[in-house]
Amino acid sequence: MAEVEKKGTSSYKLYCCLQCFQEPSSPEKHDNVSTSEKKKPGGWRAMPFILGNETFERLATFGLLANFMVYLMRVFHLEQVSAANTLNIWSGITNFAPLVGAFISDAYVGRFKTIAFASCASFLGMVTVTITAWLPYLHPEKCEPAGKQQSYGHCESPTSIQLGVLFIGLGFLSIGTAGIRPCSIPFGVDQFDPTTEEGKKGLTASSTDSVSWVWGFGIPAVLMLCSIILFFIGTRIYVHVKPEGSVFSGITQVFVTAYKKRRLKLPDNCDGEQVDGIFYDPPIKDQSTMLSKLPLTNKFRFLNKAAMIEKNMDLKPDGSCAKQRRLCSIQQIEEVKCLIKICPIWASGIVSFTSMVQQGTFTVSQAQKMDRHLGEKFQIPASSIIVVSMITIGLWLPFYDRILVPALRKVTKREGGITLLQRIGIGNVFSALSMVVAGLVERERRAAAISYPEAAPMSVFWLAPQLVLMGLCEAFVSIGQIELYNKEFPDSMRSLGNSLFYCSFAGASYLSTLVTSVVHKVTGTRHHPDWLTSDLNAGKLDYFYFLLAGMGVLNMLYFLLCAHRYRYKVSAVQLTEDKLIPL
Repeated sequence: MAEVEKKGTSSYKLYCCLQCFQEPSSPEKHDNVSTSEKKKPGGWRAMPFILGNETFERLATFGLLANFMVYLMRVFHLEQVSAANTLNIWSGITNFAPLVGAFISDAYVGRFKTIAFASCASFLGMVTVTITAWLPYLHPEKCEPAGKQQSYGHCESPTSIQLGVLFIGLGFLSIGTAGIRPCSIPFGVDQFDPTTEEGKKGLTASSTDSVSWVWGFGIPAVLMLCSIILFFIGTRIYVHVKPEGSVFSGITQVFVTAYKKRRLKLPDNCDGEQVDGIFYDPPIKDQSTMLSKLPLTNKFRFLNKAAMIEKNMDLKPDGSCAKQRRLCSIQQIEEVKCLIKICPIWASGIVSFTSMVQQGTFTVSQAQKMDRHLGEKFQIPASSIIVVSMITIGLWLPFYDRILVPALRKVTKREGGITLLQRIGIGNVFSALSMVVAGLVERERRAAAISYPEAAPMSVFWLAPQLVLMGLCEAFVSIGQIELYNKEFPDSMRSLGNSLFYCSFAGASYLSTLVTSVVHKVTGTRHHPDWLTSDLNAGKLDYFYFLLAGMGVLNMLYFLLCAHRYRYKVSAVQLTEDKLIPL
């Protein structure tokens, strides 16, 4: 579920369609709204507008970016490496952006205003990119490829103004992504009141379940405009939840407070039961979140100092906190520990997703060199070949959830058939295998093109095996990570987990850019072009794929080490009932 921005993280979208109402809306959200401001939640009446906005936005984004690699090479005459790096860097920025959007939404303006502003920014971005294709002076003059090699090296390069306008459009799209991605699903959850029968049903119901460049970019822009109109039509129906403050400030407070109290001495043995009078552990007022209360653990013990009580300084006579900046609760500290603990697992996803990043870059370049005809007249667009990966995901997920998991459950006695870490590990295997297969296919394609230059090129469907493996990698790693974040993060940090998922793709984009740049720079000689030269028949793209496969193998070993050391979260209720001592 994961081709960086090009596919819009397809498996994640499908998962969200199944899960968007399963996360309970925290009642404390509504407590922030005064009695006079409370109104009946929008419920199902609001869903057509929210889901319609999300659907149109996804269709628009996919339609705009599906051919963007080809657009950069053919219209803006960028070299293959330059086009790939441009796309990867922008994708990295776009996938880091939801962290900023989540912070602004939670701390300042709320989800409705964030989505509204972001939708308008996305529309402006699409219009700007469309204009670069429409107005002749905003892109270089047309240049025909030189022979069969399709070398664009002698074409006119884009001017700084032309690139600047294009990058402005991409910047608007990044702003749009920053607001829509982290807020769309939580905003849908806000519409349901879990204390009512209708709300409970709403929270669980969904679990059952060669055109011109102007037209090519213009149609997505129109779709985006439709999404904005549809979203605003439902304005009077929506529940508008006030911003509650960002989780990032709480994380920062834990580290700062622990540093200020670094000279305090911790008790030799402090576990979930020995906290009275030593550590600050206020009761949770909201009974609905009692199950998410975390016990004190000895993991990352230095952070425990942030909750140590200094008498006559940290507490008021009634036992409440005297200075928020000098004292953190056990719950705050354990939430930060959850984040630290999961970071190594999150990092392993970066290398796994790097293989999937190639779907929108070098896989498209391969497709351009292959026979893409279906019949005598119809030719498949090069970038459309990645639909094989999307079809794989669409077929695999229902089969896995409805058939394979029940069968595995009978054998393993686990609710999910296998653990979440096992699921992510299987995805890492598919990631490395996809690059091995990609390298072998490219080796055969290049050998055939060089040995028999007058013969028909290989069929583009030879790329299907590697795309199927990439789709399986996406299905296992992406969904595994999403479910792991939902299980391991407390309720207050779910939005952060959602943002972390996108940050994995951002890291993969930057890693791919780094590897591509290094390979492009160091593998060329006076007598031989570099591995990633624009003429694939003269380069060694298969070596690049094998390099990524080697990185994938090392990543698997790293993940196995992290998974072996990982301990799942234990709640305070579980600790009491099962007499467990958390690690």
